[in-house]
Amino acid sequence: MLNSPKDIFTLRQTMERQDFECYHYYDPIPPVIDFHEHEFFEVFFFLSGDVSYVIEGRTYQLRPGDILLTDNRDIHKPDIHSDKPYERFVIWIQPDFLTRTKELGSDLTACFTDASAKKYKLIRPESGVLTHLKGICEKMLRSRDGSEFGSSTLSYIYLIEFLVYLNRAYFATPDAIRKDVTENEKINEVVAYINDNLSSDLTLDRLADVCFISKSHLAHQFKTYTGLTLYQFIIKKRVTVARNMIRAGSPVMDACMRCGFNDYSNFLKAFKREFGRNPKEFQPGK
Repeated sequence: MLNSPKDIFTLRQTMERQDFECYHYYDPIPPVIDFHEHEFFEVFFFLSGDVSYVIEGRTYQLRPGDILLTDNRDIHKPDIHSDKPYERFVIWIQPDFLTRTKELGSDLTACFTDASAKKYKLIRPESGVLTHLKGICEKMLRSRDGSEFGSSTLSYIYLIEFLVYLNRAYFATPDAIRKDVTENEKINEVVAYINDNLSSDLTLDRLADVCFISKSHLAHQFKTYTGLTLYQFIIKKRVTVARNMIRAGSPVMDACMRCGFNDYSNFLKAFKREFGRNPKEFQPGK
Protein backbone atom coordinates (compact mmCIF):
# COMPACT_ATOMS: atom_id res chain seq x y z
CA MET A 1 0.00 0.00 0.00
CA LEU A 2 1.04 3.59 -0.61
CA ASN A 3 1.50 6.13 2.16
CA SER A 4 -0.97 8.82 1.14
CA PRO A 5 -4.12 9.40 3.23
CA LYS A 6 -6.83 6.77 2.69
CA ASP A 7 -10.36 7.96 2.06
CA ILE A 8 -13.54 6.17 3.07
CA PHE A 9 -15.32 5.03 -0.08
CA THR A 10 -18.94 6.02 -0.62
CA LEU A 11 -21.29 5.50 -3.56
CA ARG A 12 -21.46 9.29 -4.09
CA GLN A 13 -21.14 10.14 -7.78
CA THR A 14 -21.37 13.93 -7.50
CA MET A 15 -18.60 16.44 -6.93
CA GLU A 16 -18.50 18.79 -3.97
CA ARG A 17 -15.99 21.17 -5.58
CA GLN A 18 -16.14 23.12 -8.83
CA ASP A 19 -12.67 22.19 -10.06
CA PHE A 20 -11.27 18.76 -9.15
CA GLU A 21 -11.19 16.15 -6.41
CA CYS A 22 -8.66 13.40 -5.71
CA TYR A 23 -9.12 10.29 -3.57
CA HIS A 24 -7.13 7.25 -2.46
CA TYR A 25 -9.36 4.30 -1.67
CA TYR A 26 -8.28 1.05 -0.05
CA ASP A 27 -11.05 -1.45 0.63
CA PRO A 28 -10.06 -4.73 2.37
CA ILE A 29 -13.56 -5.93 1.42
CA PRO A 30 -14.36 -4.64 -2.08
CA PRO A 31 -17.63 -2.70 -2.42
CA VAL A 32 -20.42 -3.54 -4.87
CA ILE A 33 -20.70 -0.79 -7.48
CA ASP A 34 -23.44 -0.70 -10.13
CA PHE A 35 -23.38 0.89 -13.58
CA HIS A 36 -23.18 4.65 -13.31
CA GLU A 37 -22.20 7.82 -15.11
CA HIS A 38 -21.32 11.30 -13.90
CA GLU A 39 -21.12 14.92 -14.96
CA PHE A 40 -17.35 15.12 -14.74
CA PHE A 41 -14.30 13.43 -16.22
CA GLU A 42 -12.68 10.65 -14.21
CA VAL A 43 -9.17 9.25 -14.02
CA PHE A 44 -9.32 5.77 -12.49
CA PHE A 45 -5.81 4.69 -11.42
CA PHE A 46 -5.87 0.98 -10.50
CA LEU A 47 -3.39 -0.12 -7.83
CA SER A 48 -4.42 -3.59 -6.65
CA GLY A 49 -7.25 -6.11 -6.60
CA ASP A 50 -8.95 -8.55 -8.92
CA VAL A 51 -10.92 -6.22 -11.16
CA SER A 52 -12.03 -5.75 -14.72
CA TYR A 53 -13.85 -2.62 -15.86
CA VAL A 54 -16.79 -2.32 -18.25
CA ILE A 55 -17.09 0.90 -20.25
CA GLU A 56 -19.71 1.19 -23.00
CA GLY A 57 -19.58 -2.49 -23.99
CA ARG A 58 -15.82 -3.00 -23.71
CA THR A 59 -14.36 -4.89 -20.74
CA TYR A 60 -10.81 -3.96 -19.72
CA GLN A 61 -8.81 -6.64 -17.90
CA LEU A 62 -6.84 -4.54 -15.43
CA ARG A 63 -3.29 -4.91 -14.21
CA PRO A 64 -1.86 -2.89 -11.27
CA GLY A 65 -0.82 0.49 -12.62
CA ASP A 66 -3.43 0.63 -15.37
CA ILE A 67 -5.34 3.88 -15.83
CA LEU A 68 -8.80 4.35 -17.33
CA LEU A 69 -10.29 7.59 -18.63
CA THR A 70 -14.04 8.20 -18.64
CA ASP A 71 -15.92 11.30 -19.74
CA ASN A 72 -19.36 12.65 -18.84
CA ARG A 73 -21.20 10.38 -21.32
CA ASP A 74 -19.64 7.02 -20.47
CA ILE A 75 -21.70 4.33 -18.74
CA HIS A 76 -19.32 2.19 -16.71
CA LYS A 77 -18.70 -0.02 -13.68
CA PRO A 78 -15.96 -2.15 -12.12
CA ASP A 79 -16.45 -5.91 -12.04
CA ILE A 80 -14.82 -7.25 -8.88
CA HIS A 81 -13.99 -10.95 -9.10
CA SER A 82 -12.68 -11.90 -5.67
CA ASP A 83 -12.27 -10.68 -2.09
CA LYS A 84 -8.74 -9.37 -2.67
CA PRO A 85 -8.24 -5.87 -1.23
CA TYR A 86 -9.14 -3.22 -3.79
CA GLU A 87 -6.95 -0.11 -4.02
CA ARG A 88 -7.06 2.82 -6.45
CA PHE A 89 -6.59 6.53 -6.92
CA VAL A 90 -9.60 8.35 -8.36
CA ILE A 91 -9.42 11.88 -9.76
CA TRP A 92 -12.58 13.75 -10.74
CA ILE A 93 -12.30 16.85 -12.93
CA GLN A 94 -15.07 19.24 -13.94
CA PRO A 95 -15.17 19.60 -17.77
CA ASP A 96 -15.11 23.42 -17.67
CA PHE A 97 -12.13 23.40 -15.35
CA LEU A 98 -10.26 20.92 -17.54
CA THR A 99 -10.96 23.01 -20.63
CA ARG A 100 -9.58 26.12 -18.89
CA THR A 101 -6.21 24.38 -18.46
CA LYS A 102 -5.67 25.03 -22.19
CA GLU A 103 -4.82 28.59 -21.16
CA LEU A 104 -1.57 27.22 -19.75
CA GLY A 105 -0.32 26.51 -23.27
CA SER A 106 -0.90 22.77 -23.65
CA ASP A 107 -4.15 20.98 -24.40
CA LEU A 108 -4.41 18.79 -21.32
CA THR A 109 -7.82 17.58 -22.51
CA ALA A 110 -6.13 15.79 -25.43
CA CYS A 111 -6.02 12.31 -23.89
CA PHE A 112 -9.71 12.46 -22.94
CA THR A 113 -10.71 13.78 -26.37
CA ASP A 114 -8.71 11.15 -28.22
CA ALA A 115 -9.87 8.32 -25.97
CA SER A 116 -13.50 9.34 -26.51
CA ALA A 117 -13.04 9.51 -30.27
CA LYS A 118 -11.37 6.10 -30.41
CA LYS A 119 -13.72 4.60 -27.79
CA TYR A 120 -10.65 3.09 -26.14
CA LYS A 121 -9.98 4.17 -22.57
CA LEU A 122 -6.96 2.25 -21.25
CA ILE A 123 -3.50 3.63 -20.43
CA ARG A 124 -0.69 1.31 -19.35
CA PRO A 125 2.29 3.54 -18.40
CA GLU A 126 5.82 2.23 -18.55
CA SER A 127 7.43 1.68 -15.15
CA GLY A 128 9.25 5.00 -14.81
CA VAL A 129 6.21 7.09 -15.72
CA LEU A 130 4.01 4.89 -13.54
CA THR A 131 6.18 5.54 -10.50
CA HIS A 132 6.16 9.27 -11.23
CA LEU A 133 2.35 9.37 -11.59
CA LYS A 134 1.92 7.56 -8.28
CA GLY A 135 4.26 10.03 -6.61
CA ILE A 136 2.30 13.00 -7.96
CA CYS A 137 -0.97 11.52 -6.65
CA GLU A 138 0.59 11.10 -3.22
CA LYS A 139 1.72 14.73 -3.19
CA MET A 140 -1.67 15.91 -4.44
CA LEU A 141 -3.42 14.10 -1.61
CA ARG A 142 -1.06 15.37 1.07
CA SER A 143 -1.45 18.96 -0.12
CA ARG A 144 -5.23 18.49 -0.32
CA ASP A 145 -5.27 17.76 3.40
CA GLY A 146 -2.51 20.18 4.35
CA SER A 147 -3.04 23.31 6.43
CA GLU A 148 0.25 24.99 5.54
CA PHE A 149 0.37 28.16 3.47
CA GLY A 150 -0.19 27.42 -0.22
CA SER A 151 -1.36 23.81 0.19
CA SER A 152 -4.37 24.26 -2.09
CA THR A 153 -2.18 25.98 -4.70
CA LEU A 154 0.27 23.08 -4.59
CA SER A 155 -2.59 20.64 -5.07
CA TYR A 156 -3.56 22.49 -8.24
CA ILE A 157 0.05 22.50 -9.48
CA TYR A 158 0.34 18.76 -8.84
CA LEU A 159 -2.85 18.13 -10.81
CA ILE A 160 -1.44 20.01 -13.79
CA GLU A 161 1.79 18.01 -13.55
CA PHE A 162 -0.23 14.80 -13.32
CA LEU A 163 -2.23 15.71 -16.44
CA VAL A 164 0.95 16.45 -18.41
CA TYR A 165 2.42 13.02 -17.63
CA LEU A 166 -0.98 11.36 -18.08
CA ASN A 167 -1.15 12.70 -21.63
CA ARG A 168 2.40 11.56 -22.32
CA ALA A 169 1.56 8.08 -21.02
CA TYR A 170 -1.65 7.94 -23.05
CA PHE A 171 0.00 8.76 -26.36
CA ALA A 172 2.90 6.39 -25.61
CA THR A 173 0.66 3.41 -24.78
CA PRO A 174 1.19 0.68 -27.41
CA ASP A 175 -1.71 -0.78 -29.37
CA ALA A 176 -0.61 -4.25 -28.21
CA ILE A 177 -2.49 -3.84 -24.92
CA ARG A 178 -5.75 -4.16 -26.83
CA LYS A 179 -5.42 -7.90 -26.23
CA ASP A 180 -6.57 -7.18 -22.67
CA VAL A 181 -9.90 -5.80 -23.90
CA THR A 182 -12.93 -8.04 -24.38
CA GLU A 183 -15.19 -6.60 -27.04
CA ASN A 184 -17.48 -7.49 -29.92
CA GLU A 185 -17.25 -5.56 -33.16
CA LYS A 186 -20.97 -5.80 -33.88
CA ILE A 187 -21.95 -4.63 -30.38
CA ASN A 188 -19.45 -1.76 -30.68
CA GLU A 189 -21.27 -0.81 -33.88
CA VAL A 190 -24.64 -0.87 -32.11
CA VAL A 191 -23.35 1.23 -29.20
CA ALA A 192 -21.87 3.76 -31.63
CA TYR A 193 -25.15 3.96 -33.54
CA ILE A 194 -27.07 4.58 -30.31
CA ASN A 195 -24.65 7.33 -29.25
CA ASP A 196 -24.96 9.04 -32.63
CA ASN A 197 -28.74 8.73 -32.99
CA LEU A 198 -30.30 9.34 -29.58
CA SER A 199 -33.21 11.32 -31.06
CA SER A 200 -34.07 8.53 -33.52
CA ASP A 201 -36.10 5.34 -33.34
CA LEU A 202 -33.94 2.99 -31.26
CA THR A 203 -36.21 -0.02 -31.00
CA LEU A 204 -34.81 -3.53 -31.15
CA ASP A 205 -36.30 -3.95 -34.62
CA ARG A 206 -34.64 -0.77 -35.90
CA LEU A 207 -31.22 -1.51 -34.43
CA ALA A 208 -31.24 -5.10 -35.68
CA ASP A 209 -32.12 -3.81 -39.15
CA VAL A 210 -29.51 -1.03 -39.43
CA CYS A 211 -26.74 -3.14 -37.88
CA PHE A 212 -27.56 -6.33 -39.85
CA ILE A 213 -28.00 -8.62 -36.87
CA SER A 214 -30.91 -10.80 -35.74
CA LYS A 215 -33.05 -9.43 -32.92
CA SER A 216 -32.48 -12.40 -30.62
CA HIS A 217 -28.72 -12.37 -31.18
CA LEU A 218 -28.55 -8.61 -30.64
CA ALA A 219 -30.53 -8.75 -27.40
CA HIS A 220 -28.40 -11.56 -25.98
CA GLN A 221 -25.01 -10.26 -27.11
CA PHE A 222 -25.75 -6.70 -26.04
CA LYS A 223 -26.44 -7.77 -22.47
CA THR A 224 -23.37 -10.03 -22.51
CA TYR A 225 -20.96 -7.27 -23.52
CA THR A 226 -22.46 -4.15 -21.95
CA GLY A 227 -23.94 -5.69 -18.81
CA LEU A 228 -27.26 -3.91 -19.48
CA THR A 229 -30.28 -4.71 -21.57
CA LEU A 230 -30.70 -2.68 -24.71
CA TYR A 231 -33.57 -0.72 -23.15
CA GLN A 232 -31.64 -0.02 -19.93
CA PHE A 233 -28.61 1.23 -21.87
CA ILE A 234 -30.63 3.50 -24.17
CA ILE A 235 -32.60 5.11 -21.34
CA LYS A 236 -29.46 5.60 -19.24
CA LYS A 237 -27.64 7.12 -22.21
CA ARG A 238 -30.53 9.40 -23.15
CA VAL A 239 -30.95 10.89 -19.68
CA THR A 240 -27.17 11.23 -19.30
CA VAL A 241 -26.84 13.27 -22.49
CA ALA A 242 -29.97 15.27 -21.61
CA ARG A 243 -28.44 16.14 -18.23
CA ASN A 244 -25.25 17.33 -19.93
CA MET A 245 -27.26 19.46 -22.37
CA ILE A 246 -29.29 21.04 -19.56
CA ARG A 247 -26.11 21.72 -17.58
CA ALA A 248 -24.69 23.43 -20.68
CA GLY A 249 -27.72 25.71 -20.97
CA SER A 250 -30.23 23.91 -23.21
CA PRO A 251 -33.90 24.28 -22.24
CA VAL A 252 -35.22 21.19 -20.47
CA MET A 253 -37.87 20.45 -23.11
CA ASP A 254 -35.33 20.84 -25.90
CA ALA A 255 -33.00 18.33 -24.20
CA CYS A 256 -35.93 16.00 -23.67
CA MET A 257 -36.92 15.97 -27.35
CA ARG A 258 -33.39 15.92 -28.78
CA CYS A 259 -32.55 12.87 -26.68
CA GLY A 260 -35.45 10.84 -28.01
CA PHE A 261 -38.12 11.32 -25.35
CA ASN A 262 -41.38 12.14 -27.09
CA ASP A 263 -43.28 12.32 -23.82
CA TYR A 264 -42.15 14.70 -21.07
CA SER A 265 -43.71 12.69 -18.25
CA ASN A 266 -41.72 9.60 -19.28
CA PHE A 267 -38.58 11.72 -19.50
CA LEU A 268 -39.18 13.18 -16.05
CA LYS A 269 -39.71 9.74 -14.49
CA ALA A 270 -36.60 8.29 -16.12
CA PHE A 271 -34.51 11.34 -15.22
CA LYS A 272 -35.51 11.37 -11.55
CA ARG A 273 -35.05 7.61 -11.30
CA GLU A 274 -31.48 7.93 -12.62
CA PHE A 275 -30.33 11.07 -10.81
CA GLY A 276 -32.79 11.50 -7.95
CA ARG A 277 -33.34 15.11 -8.99
CA ASN A 278 -35.58 17.18 -11.23
CA PRO A 279 -34.06 18.20 -14.61
CA LYS A 280 -34.48 21.89 -13.77
CA GLU A 281 -32.09 21.44 -10.83
CA PHE A 282 -29.28 20.91 -13.35
CA GLN A 283 -29.80 24.24 -15.09
CA PRO A 284 -26.83 26.62 -14.90
CA GLY A 285 -26.75 28.56 -11.67
CA LYS A 286 -28.95 26.11 -9.80
